[in-house]
Amino acid sequence: MKDTPKYQGLRKQLVEKLRSKGITSNKVLKVIENTPRHYFMDQGLLNYAYEDQAYPIDADQTISQPYTVAFQTQILDVNINDRILEIGTGSGYQTAILLGLSKNIFTIERQHKLFKKTQRLLKDLNLRPKKIIFGDGYNGLPENAPFEKILVTAGAPEVPKELLKQLKVGGKLVIPVGINEQEMTCFTRTSIKTFNKETFGKFKFVPLLNNKI
Repeated sequence: MKDTPKYQGLRKQLVEKLRSKGITSNKVLKVIENTPRHYFMDQGLLNYAYEDQAYPIDADQTISQPYTVAFQTQILDVNINDRILEIGTGSGYQTAILLGLSKNIFTIERQHKLFKKTQRLLKDLNLRPKKIIFGDGYNGLPENAPFEKILVTAGAPEVPKELLKQLKVGGKLVIPVGINEQEMTCFTRTSIKTFNKETFGKFKFVPLLNNKI
């Protein structure tokens, strides 16, 4: 698959749309402009790759709306040396955005078909997370903790305590919390025992599952 001038132009238009909707981080907008979203979508949906909409992918999952990807990434406030844990690799698009900001990305996917497909795709695109893991992300990745940043790309009915434990002091967990719709929530670890909580409005995500694979 090629990244043609047509797709590049559509990405520029998408970036301007995201800017108009309130995305202010120039580094997030730049990495979105540089990341071909059409690589991460099914062939039948390529004409919609730069619409600001979510679309279905394998295993009844979705590739998130670009605005949602940009919004979560902006809240996460990634620095180049941050160790980042992503819960829900999905199509790999959000993973690619994170890799444009830091090379220390650890990502977990629990749907095996999706995991294998995305693992191959990331390798083909020469995108190399530190680890891409088939597993249950609800418990995080304790063997590689602590992390400066943790990003959850599925809706959690409650905040998994294990994820909070795996944050460094000063680190951030960005997670959509709720059942039918979710409140975008950011927890910043202010000490070993304390967290600051901020909320950023309602979103709609596929559910974060909590059961053994």
